[in-house]
Formats: sequence, C-alpha cells, structure tokens
Amino acid sequence: MTARRRETRIQFLRPRQIVERLKAAPVVYVPVGPLEWHGPHMPYGTDPLNAENMALRACAKTGGVVWPTEFWGTERERTTAQLASLGFPKGKYVVGMDFPKNLIPSSYCPEEIFALVVREILREIIALGARAAVIVNGHGGENHMRVLHRLETEFNNTTDLRVFVRVAAPRRLFETGSGEHAARTETSVMMHAYPECVDIRELPPASRRMKYTDWAVVDGPGFDGKARGNGYLTKEEDPRLTASRALGKAYVEKAVREIAAEVKEILRSVKRGRRNQKITTKFTRGTKNTL
Repeated sequence: MTARRRETRIQFLRPRQIVERLKAAPVVYVPVGPLEWHGPHMPYGTDPLNAENMALRACAKTGGVVWPTEFWGTERERTTAQLASLGFPKGKYVVGMDFPKNLIPSSYCPEEIFALVVREILREIIALGARAAVIVNGHGGENHMRVLHRLETEFNNTTDLRVFVRVAAPRRLFETGSGEHAARTETSVMMHAYPECVDIRELPPASRRMKYTDWAVVDGPGFDGKARGNGYLTKEEDPRLTASRALGKAYVEKAVREIAAEVKEILRSVKRGRRNQKITTKFTRGTKNTL
C-alpha cells in the first residue's frame, strides 16, 4: 500500500476512525488464503497476499475497512483422475499442491478449523456494526471454497450481515475452466504487486522443460485432465517465457474494478434494506485447482 493511500487496515485505525469509516460505508473486507507452495520462485504467501492487495485496492474505491489478512486455508487429496493428468502414478497420495519434490510443505489446516476461524471473524464483524462482509479469497481448493460458501449461505440466512465470497481474480477465469498454479498469470500478478518477492532465477533454465511433478507449477489443462504438454508445462503458461509485470497489472486492475462494482451494488442494496442474494453466487464459483 502506498503512503498516499488513505489507511483502511483496521489494525492501524483508532476506534473512532473505524466507527466513522463503517458509518460511511458499512463493509469489511476479509482477505484469506493459505500459506502454500507456489514454486521455488514465488512467495509462500502468494494466495493471501494476492487477496490482501485486491482487498486494499477495492476498499480504496468503496470505503469501509480491511480486516487483518488471514493466512489460513484448507486442501484435500488429489483424485485419481487429477493424479493421472498431473503425471503421478495411480494410488499416490498428494494433498493440494504438496507434491513430493517440493522443498517445504504448504501450511494447510483441516476444514473444520478453517470454518471455525472464518465463522468467528464474521461474528466479530457483526459486533462492530458492519452490514456487509466481503471475503476476498485467494485460494481455489474445492473444499476451501465449499467452507466459505457454506458460511456465506448460513450468515445470509440467519443474520443481518450480508456476506459475499469473491475470488481474487477476474470473472473470466471462471468462465474458461480451471486456472493455473504458479505459472504465467500468478507469477505476473506477484511481479506486479510484490516484485521483490519473485525470482525467476529459482526456476531451471528456460531451455529445460518443466514437469508438473517436479516443480508443482501447473497450467489449467494439467488440472482439467487435458494436459497438452503430456505432464509438462506448456510454453504459453511458462512463467520464464511469458510472465510480465504488465500482464499482472492488467489482471489485478480488472479484478479490482469488478470487485469494487459488486461491493458498491451490495452497499446500495444494504442501504435500501434489501437482500439481493443473487450477487452472493453469481461470480463466486471457484475452480477445482486454481490459485
């Protein structure tokens, strides 16, 4: 966050400032995502850092406050079909992106722990007097998304808090199948938002093809069972060849514009005293393996 941007992070605001900001725009952004392997060239906190960056940028456009980033998330074991597509032998036990050759494991937590953490955050947001909570989610694990959407449905039907789960990515990502992991797009996003945290030199020379099982850097077709590279990262999605700060900037700016527009719609409905449930599901469906 630049020095000129008005402070929105709740941990840095005094009580009266929090009250004033929520009175003007009664929304709290909650960035979430696990500490997770994103290749040797990317930061361990890629998912929550991406969510945090987009939450801060969107909040600057809509008002409200941003909750402290939650470095939490969950994952499950890969299915037989996914293992085959990625190039693992049948019967191999792989959880999320924790491929056997990774230098360190991801910090996933059990689903029930993740649910408890997020539920308590939402309860605390209600206590502050906010009318809406936007969970900006940086992780696309299926079970991770199910936990968030279950809480979204629960709170929208049992409390006066409007909960909106929004993946930290442009909508088009969910219209074209699974996204990638630590490849062209995610690397570009981190190059733009946190350039000091990315080092492409940690990857092998560009002349060497990258095997999914060796690096846990995967393109969309690899997740979808349509791997064009037969277990290897395609040139189009290879961050060594195609990632750029310009691409990351365009991606982030598009997502932020969309999130801000959706939140403004929620705030308008809250002020009118209406419950527009459609927006809580229209653009929030996660993919099986992205981010």
